[in-house]
Amino acid sequence: MPMNLVHRRLCSSVTWADRVERELLPWALRGVDLGDDVLEIGPGFGATTRVLARATPALTALEVDPASASGLRAEFGDTVDVVEGDGGAMPFPDGRFSAVVCFTMLHHVPSPAQQDALLREAARVLRPGGVLAGSDSRVSLLFRLLHIADTMVVVDPATLPERLTAAGFTDPEVDLSRHSLRFRAHRRRA
Repeated sequence: MPMNLVHRRLCSSVTWADRVERELLPWALRGVDLGDDVLEIGPGFGATTRVLARATPALTALEVDPASASGLRAEFGDTVDVVEGDGGAMPFPDGRFSAVVCFTMLHHVPSPAQQDALLREAARVLRPGGVLAGSDSRVSLLFRLLHIADTMVVVDPATLPERLTAAGFTDPEVDLSRHSLRFRAHRRRA
């Protein structure tokens, strides 16, 4: 979804990529077994994808923005299957992935209804018992300033467990840090 120039520069910076690798992903994925076939939704400039590509046997990245998808293909070549598409209507078969992950991107989905559609699709493409794991940002003054002229639909951590359950997940967990929330849940077993 649209990002202003400052936001694009930050998310494509070496500083952000370093923070993702050292702090965000270790915290967001602590204790999560991703399995053998992982889908990343909304990788943007690829900071999270760089880390995941080294840590997973098979990685597919679903990116809605054509320019970002092209950049990811150029960077990752054959090591990551980059697919251009909408998280609310994923072009994958039911039950394909062992894990679905998304990091700091849900707030760029333009409405809670579209976020819920993405969560339902994540449940659909997961194997029974597969894990959804991710993180998003919490509201602060800096966060709001960074999103001037951006899409910003903040995810409420208080309602996220209920939303995950409604999307087809069990055992939803939401944890908070100063600037972020992390979540995980499992697809219902048949």
